[in-house]
Amino acid sequence: MKLKDIETWVTVPPTGIGGNFWVIVRVTADNGIEGIGECYGIPVSGNIACNMVEDTFERYVQGESPFNIETLFRRVYSAGFTQRPDISMMGVFSGIEIAIWDILGKALNQPIYNLLGGLFHNRLRTYTYLYPKNPLDLTSSSDDSKDVYHDGEAAAERALEYIAMGFTAIKQDPVGPYSFQGGRELSLHELNRSEHSIKCIREAVGDKADILVGTHGQMTTSSAIRLAKRLEPYDPLWFEEPCPPDQLDAIAKVARSTSIPVATGERLTTKKEFYDCLRAGVPILQPDIGRSGGIWETKKIFSISELFNAQVAPHIYCGPIAHAASAHVAFSSPSFLILETIQSKFHESVLSDTLQWEDGYMLAPTKPGLGIELNVDALIQNPYTPGGALHLEMCNIPLSSNNQKKISEL
Repeated sequence: MKLKDIETWVTVPPTGIGGNFWVIVRVTADNGIEGIGECYGIPVSGNIACNMVEDTFERYVQGESPFNIETLFRRVYSAGFTQRPDISMMGVFSGIEIAIWDILGKALNQPIYNLLGGLFHNRLRTYTYLYPKNPLDLTSSSDDSKDVYHDGEAAAERALEYIAMGFTAIKQDPVGPYSFQGGRELSLHELNRSEHSIKCIREAVGDKADILVGTHGQMTTSSAIRLAKRLEPYDPLWFEEPCPPDQLDAIAKVARSTSIPVATGERLTTKKEFYDCLRAGVPILQPDIGRSGGIWETKKIFSISELFNAQVAPHIYCGPIAHAASAHVAFSSPSFLILETIQSKFHESVLSDTLQWEDGYMLAPTKPGLGIELNVDALIQNPYTPGGALHLEMCNIPLSSNNQKKISEL
């Protein structure tokens, strides 16, 4: 069996939840078996990302046995005389590699988790962000469009609705916009608003749910410590990426300065960068499988976390294919903590066989490979315009320590 062809699509989720676009791939072997994959966060236009995926497949993957995952990884990891963590190339490779594992599972008539050590967990605990009911119209005065990001009472109300759906953990980023400048000192307004929001959520949910504070590298080291001290009384499960990802020493200092476990990893790639995090004392890793190197590399990240008595909570802000791939690694891994999840009509529509939840937990797929099937029509009906927005966008103006605006106002 040899890997023969690749197809790519870039599609736009109508609500923007899960990113501004998804890069979906389908690889076909010479015996006709097809596998699907998803690339995460390649920081170029979607159409260019597809070209990168196709070029990489033709250079390093086409004609190879799907069993030679290590060989394929090393080829792409070293592409162009790099041989170091590269989020663009690893994003490209991860989607291809996920599709190859889908082929292997189908060829062997096994779910992927059975090829990674078997089913360690019978079900996976999941969490969700506090998404607004109507994400397309946050400016509306209707109850469905309350600002769950900046209004503590609205966040608490939405948290209770998710708990009623079965979730036992919810996440919110109350801090404010994140800028290309990197970390900044939060204003007293932002510190007070953030503390009030988490306080409202805790008072509403009590001990029925964990609270995950999902910041995105907005803060300087000192500002992150100031906020962490304010939030400690509400006992969050973690304090996520408090400083920019290129400031690992800063993240390590924050981790030593607070009782809240620090988590990071969505902007990192390969076991090298996650090993550095573990050595710095980060107890919760958050690889995104569509960027971290694919299924096999992410399994290695799970494995090395065990040596540090740390845990892994896979990051999911993407489509359902990467979501399914992360789940297979998690099902097979002792150090799994909790899985981010997105449930939306569009996420379900791009699959003809979908992921299954029960009372806030994901159930293990039983079909071969990823256990899901692609609905290409849904992808085509939501096309990307070349040159459009990137998967995620940062605020490209400097922000002062007295900023009080919402991202939508900048």
